[in-house]
Amino acid sequence: MADHYEVLGVSRDASVDEIKKAYRRLARELHPDVNPGEEASERFKEVTHAYDVLSDPKQRERYDLGDSPFGGGGAAGGFGGFGDIFETFFGAAGGGRGGRPRSRRERGQDALVRVTLDLGDVVFGVHRDLEVDTAVLCETCQGSCCQPGTSPVTCEICHGSGQIQRQVRSLLGNVMTNVPCNVCQGYGTTIPYPCATCQGQGRVRARRTVSLDMPAGVETGLRLQMPGSGEVGPGGGANGDLYIEVNVNPHPIFSRDGDDLLATIDVSMPDAILGTTTTIESLDGPVELELRPGVQAGDILTIKGRGITPLRGSQRGDLKVGVHVVTPTRLDGKERAMIEEFAKRTKAPEPKLAEFHQGLFSKLRDRFRNG
Repeated sequence: MADHYEVLGVSRDASVDEIKKAYRRLARELHPDVNPGEEASERFKEVTHAYDVLSDPKQRERYDLGDSPFGGGGAAGGFGGFGDIFETFFGAAGGGRGGRPRSRRERGQDALVRVTLDLGDVVFGVHRDLEVDTAVLCETCQGSCCQPGTSPVTCEICHGSGQIQRQVRSLLGNVMTNVPCNVCQGYGTTIPYPCATCQGQGRVRARRTVSLDMPAGVETGLRLQMPGSGEVGPGGGANGDLYIEVNVNPHPIFSRDGDDLLATIDVSMPDAILGTTTTIESLDGPVELELRPGVQAGDILTIKGRGITPLRGSQRGDLKVGVHVVTPTRLDGKERAMIEEFAKRTKAPEPKLAEFHQGLFSKLRDRFRNG
């Protein structure tokens, strides 16, 4: 086997730049497009193989150790360890996939978009058109990576296999192993005239509109998957998936508890005593709410079917309204006299200790959950 340094015409202590310059000079001289002869073609393969080994620091070190009679540095016969042994017998990592060239078409990456909704959007669901900055298919070459009217050509170095053979000295003697072709990068073909629009990638960056029907019942932190709506892959490969992460804005009046909506209503003392009917605004329109006579602070009034439609199912939750009786803080003389007369007539008991509660809000919370 010819010495790689002699093939490139450099000394054994040549720098990386010197090796690169020597390779470029010989490649220009021997490339099949310039020198189509069979002898030049074989010589070009030999030069390319030598450069492939000597331009990689690790391969060059192993090559130098393999040429040493004792294989210095503790690596017998050019082996650097078990990784090199497996590489020798089964091919280098990232090789030609069992003798087949790599495909230029690869699956695109997944994409993530965050969407902010109002609580009202969650009740029935909402339609959104999302502007997404992503990779789309190149319209000029339609993913072929070539200028229109041209096509990839078979690599003249590996003859379409995507691999070249390399001889490695081992404990068992000289062994041939396959590595990706340095000219076509393992594809088996080269593109003489890349598409000018996408620079030979088969895709370009662009903004596109994704139509989304957001289902009812979603909540903050939920991720929805849209298969095939992510980035188009290199070479016009299959699209990845698009994931929608949901964030729901807080509402000034309503809060959510599962599929139920919670709210609090302020009730005057006369209305709490006598009872009344009032109209409140729910998230999907006005609804009547009846306050029975003698309603107590902390009571929970339930309006059926005015909550949130569940993510899976059709039975809507309820709207639960907690009562907060408002005690007047300023009374004129006539009003105070009326209250005093009312107290005498009802003979209300004196204040006394009762069961301990964490406060109105804790009481409301417990009743919301259990009511």
